[in-house]
Amino acid sequence: MPPAPRPAAPSGFTRARLRWLAASLALAALPAAAQPRTTLIELINAYRASAHPCLGVTMGPVPPLAAHPALSNVQVGSGTLLAPAIERAGYKVAQAEAIHVAGVSDPLRVMASIERSYCKTLLNAQLSDVGARRTGDSWLIVLAQPAPPSAASRLPPSREAGLRIMEAANRARASARNCGAQPFEAAPPLVWNEQLAGAALGHSGDMARKRYFSHAGKDGRMVGERAQAAGYQWRRVGENIAVGQDSPDEVVAGWLDSPGHCANLMDAQLSEMGAAYAINHSGESARVYWTQVLADPVTPADPARQ
Repeated sequence: MPPAPRPAAPSGFTRARLRWLAASLALAALPAAAQPRTTLIELINAYRASAHPCLGVTMGPVPPLAAHPALSNVQVGSGTLLAPAIERAGYKVAQAEAIHVAGVSDPLRVMASIERSYCKTLLNAQLSDVGARRTGDSWLIVLAQPAPPSAASRLPPSREAGLRIMEAANRARASARNCGAQPFEAAPPLVWNEQLAGAALGHSGDMARKRYFSHAGKDGRMVGERAQAAGYQWRRVGENIAVGQDSPDEVVAGWLDSPGHCANLMDAQLSEMGAAYAINHSGESARVYWTQVLADPVTPADPARQ
């Protein structure tokens, strides 16, 4: 008779609710003719489909797990933190647990060895995805819940977000207000300009790619030069920038709370605008860079064109 499985103690927490679970097996392989065709993930989902006694209570049934390719590519070793390993495999994780089984190649035997010792993990209804990786006679089973979509991923396309910024700015301009100690009368609504929007998008993209936050571009150009390079001839121009806000309304609210940005928004001598955002996806969370360019154009009869 083969020796019984020998569960190993958890190696510790990687973060809240992220655990490393291990079991070691020394089981004889089944003859080739008796090898089952059922996958380990199918066996886990069949187990989740029924109620089971678990640590003194009855758990299940719970929804099936979805097989996720990234979770089957997770690689961990001694001392490896589970969450970063899952992230490196391309899966944004909220919580996860992993079970390691060594010494057996048959999925049925693997399942038999873990269904009691790790019933709480296998029947965790908060975990929705699964991957199983086999290396020789060793298995790594990763059950996970994905991180919720970031606020940046829910933003509308940049042009649409820019139009929403204009709508929020025009609501603000419709009433008199103080920007710090400076009073402003109500101002006419701003009009959208694609050239200014192009200049805004270019600066947001440059800040996002190069990870800086400044009115001065890395090439040394300021907003007036960027607007002219986009084809816009101006006689007055201003710029608002922001980083980290999750929506057009939030970014305009932040500008209105800042006297200098508020003064740009309320300046009745600025009649047109464009706005855009760009996202830097590096690091643990995405960062959104916002730019609004406000200007008044040179008219054909304007002396500035002579």
